[in-house]
Amino acid sequence: MIDMRKREWLKTAAKAAALGLVAGSALVGCGKKEEAAKAPAPAPAAEAPKPQPLKAAWVYVGPVGDAGWSFAHDLGRKAVEAHFGDKVQTTFVESVPEGADAERVIRDLAAQGNKIIFATSFGYMEPMLKVASEFPDVKFEHATGYKTADNMRVYDASFYQDTYMAGIIAAHMTKTNTLGFVGSFPIPEVLRNINAFVLGAQSVKPNIKLKVVWVNSWFDPPKETEAAQSLINQGADVLLQNTDSTAVLQTAEKNGKYAFGWDSDMSSFGPKAHLASAVVNWGPYYIQAVQEVLDGTWQGNKRTIWGVKEGLNDLIKIADVVPEEAKKKVEEVKAGLKSGEFEVFTGPIVDNTGKEVLAKDVKADQAWKDQVNFFVKGVEGKVPSGK
Repeated sequence: MIDMRKREWLKTAAKAAALGLVAGSALVGCGKKEEAAKAPAPAPAAEAPKPQPLKAAWVYVGPVGDAGWSFAHDLGRKAVEAHFGDKVQTTFVESVPEGADAERVIRDLAAQGNKIIFATSFGYMEPMLKVASEFPDVKFEHATGYKTADNMRVYDASFYQDTYMAGIIAAHMTKTNTLGFVGSFPIPEVLRNINAFVLGAQSVKPNIKLKVVWVNSWFDPPKETEAAQSLINQGADVLLQNTDSTAVLQTAEKNGKYAFGWDSDMSSFGPKAHLASAVVNWGPYYIQAVQEVLDGTWQGNKRTIWGVKEGLNDLIKIADVVPEEAKKKVEEVKAGLKSGEFEVFTGPIVDNTGKEVLAKDVKADQAWKDQVNFFVKGVEGKVPSGK
């Protein structure tokens, strides 16, 4: 009996032990699940901060409009946007007078965080130079000037190459042998363009004459219209300009005369009068300058002057009325400019008083071009003193 009771007791104990182990395991398992549920989820990886775009600004002397100098510069700005996308943020201020207003605008743009600023008129030179000294970490670029600094440099175009080719066409088209030129200011860059226009014309007809009317403004359509009409009244039947509006071309159209577009393609503004357009493509230079800032390779105290060879300047949209002989000669000159073999200002060159200003076979260097303060033979009148 005792043995039987022992056996029953042992069986019961064994069962109880087994049940205890299972329950313990279940409790342990539940504990692990609870602990796992309470464990915090890992934090998501932080996104890398997006680099801020380079801020670049342009200052224009006239309205952007749909043609002319400021329009051409703005096409260059848009080329920067298209090339760099969200790496660059651009802005511009138009119709900024030269002088105190320009200084204020350039300073404001620097204070707003723009790291490169392009000032696109000759009269912005001194204001930009002053502001550059106040913002040493900003890059400043001045169009058509000659003064530089550690954080300021100059870029320019060779418009006189275009005007020489325009002169070739003008000589073929004139019936009066009298050409007209609407000038802005009597500074070297404008005087170069006037003289090159005459030299190009005289390469076809040595007896060509040129009359000049000054408007003392880069952009003033009423004054430009008045000047163009005055030239036509004096016998000029082909006109060129160094001003920014379409007024000269439109005046020629109304009078049944010929003229050229300036800075950009103006053919649509006077289709019957338009002989060709002297244009400038600023895009390649602006893209290069901005890339240098992004790369950290931008350097001040430099002056860059491009022309037909670099693809900056060109004479385009030559009209069907222009004789093939003229077109052929223009293409020959253009090829020489592209190769570097041809130089517009090659001696002998004499001014309109008979004084030799460049000796025979001498090709003008940049220093000579910077000091042009005279009219060549064939241009009537005297160069006004001062701006």
